[in-house]
Amino acid sequence: MPLRTIVRLGHPALRTPAVPVPPAQIGDPELQALIDDMIETMRESHGVGLAAPQVGEEAQIFVYQAAGPPEIPLHVVVNPMITPQARELAYDWEGCLSIPDLRGLVPRHPKVRVQGLDREGNALDYVVTGFEARIVQHEFDHLNGIVFLDRMRDLRSLAFFDEWEAYLVGGSQPDLDETAVG
Repeated sequence: MPLRTIVRLGHPALRTPAVPVPPAQIGDPELQALIDDMIETMRESHGVGLAAPQVGEEAQIFVYQAAGPPEIPLHVVVNPMITPQARELAYDWEGCLSIPDLRGLVPRHPKVRVQGLDREGNALDYVVTGFEARIVQHEFDHLNGIVFLDRMRDLRSLAFFDEWEAYLVGGSQPDLDETAVG
């Protein structure tokens, strides 16, 4: 299965809102191949999430999975709607496969409801918390032309990975050390 090229910040696909996938087209071989390619690209890139715009496709699709801890099984979400389930925001470190080697503190809702369709066109409706909620919001942002840098409230936390690891985190957050949210 071919790996897709992950576009980087500056590519117009990252700033263009994605379009909904017509439910009748979800079973099309081309769309299923895109989903398979996204999963393989995410895994080969050591990411925990990937949105279609990151591979230059304008479809409202994202995939995510994390080996853990905490382990998060593979999810494919088509035409998602995200609803915060908590008013407060939690700050944590994020990176992005489209903005390689940078990390920053990003505020996100600690709990969100995910609605959409799976890769077979079945309805999804579930609630996620913690790291999984962060991944979902990050990928959902990509579908709306938003990158994690846009969410940062203070750019003074922005750092290159090596410096982040040595001076800011010191290896205290193994969940995020070598993974980048799509």
